[in-house]
Amino acid sequence: MTPATATPAGRPLRIAVAGLGAIARTAHLPLLERRRELFEITALCDLSPSALAELGDRYGVPPGHRHTSTEALLADGGFDAVVLLTSGSHGPAAEAALRAGHAVLCEKPLAFTRAEAARIADAERAQQRGPRLMVGYMKQYDPAARRLAALLAEAGGPSRVRSAEVCVLHPTGPDQLAFARLPAPGGDADPAELAALTARDDALTDTALGSAATPEMRSLYHIVIGSISHDLSLLRTAAGAPETVDLAAMWGASAEGPGSVELSGRLPGGARYAIRWHFLPGHAAYRETFTVHHESGTLELAFPSPYLMNAPTVLTETSTAPGEGPHTERRAEHRSVTEAFEEELAAFHTMVTEGTPPRTGTEGALADLTTAQRAVAAYAAHHRLPCEGEAATA
Repeated sequence: MTPATATPAGRPLRIAVAGLGAIARTAHLPLLERRRELFEITALCDLSPSALAELGDRYGVPPGHRHTSTEALLADGGFDAVVLLTSGSHGPAAEAALRAGHAVLCEKPLAFTRAEAARIADAERAQQRGPRLMVGYMKQYDPAARRLAALLAEAGGPSRVRSAEVCVLHPTGPDQLAFARLPAPGGDADPAELAALTARDDALTDTALGSAATPEMRSLYHIVIGSISHDLSLLRTAAGAPETVDLAAMWGASAEGPGSVELSGRLPGGARYAIRWHFLPGHAAYRETFTVHHESGTLELAFPSPYLMNAPTVLTETSTAPGEGPHTERRAEHRSVTEAFEEELAAFHTMVTEGTPPRTGTEGALADLTTAQRAVAAYAAHHRLPCEGEAATA
């Protein structure tokens, strides 16, 4: 293994990318190449040999640094940081990368269990080099989301929040990605490796929820940690992590998809939140709104599909017009075409080279896992189902 060393000043971070699916192809790889002053792609990892060959050639990664397992990737070394874009739990790979001395940018979910998150935190502390792990909640780096946080601070901060409300309209992945003309998966991944990873993730879900968890409970959990977690990260930014999950409901599931999810509960300081997430296969376009009502106005973010690079998120600020009296409303729109994924990558570079804390590290990811497990516990209690595993003590 090539030992990890401090990144020399004046040269780009050497990056290994693990997982070459849709988000790697549409966002991370093109942006890493665009920001050559910050990054150099030096290694790739994927279960598919054909994907490795195609993207290795495209991004100039030598055949000797293309790997079909994260174990082989870490054993080969030769990079400063790992971008984990694989499916399933990232817990084992994130922990191993940190223990090998690398910094990690990890797509959500960081892990399936709180035990994995604790081991990752231990591995990060063992490096004794400050923050070394960032969780990929790119919406926290969106200019509109940062502006919302600044305006809320001007209005008095989280203590002035009355409620936060989220609505997500989620078409199918292929519908969102049709514009990108992505190739079909190669289908050449080792079936035994795929089966082993599926078995591992099933066992981790059992640890989180108990082996008696119903399919609905398991579906709810993975929707929260895999998609709604973005909204939990925004809640943490605006008002703090949810203190309770008082309601967790699901409806509308079919052969086409998981249907709808609703979560609600209490935020720090007594404010309330409500999240409604709808999987709508026939919906025209992805849309996500995040609304904060505070004592003197409203702030609303409207996000486009995350796969559309440089498509602006719109922040609408509603307040009383200064000097116009209490019945005159002012509405202002803020928008920027600065790409949130690119801002996230730049922040990762700053974390690695300067020690600047990420907006979400292991602690924030653990808070989101805890909220997800509380959601399953609330669902189980309402339906008088057994709640076991970590969720029983979340």
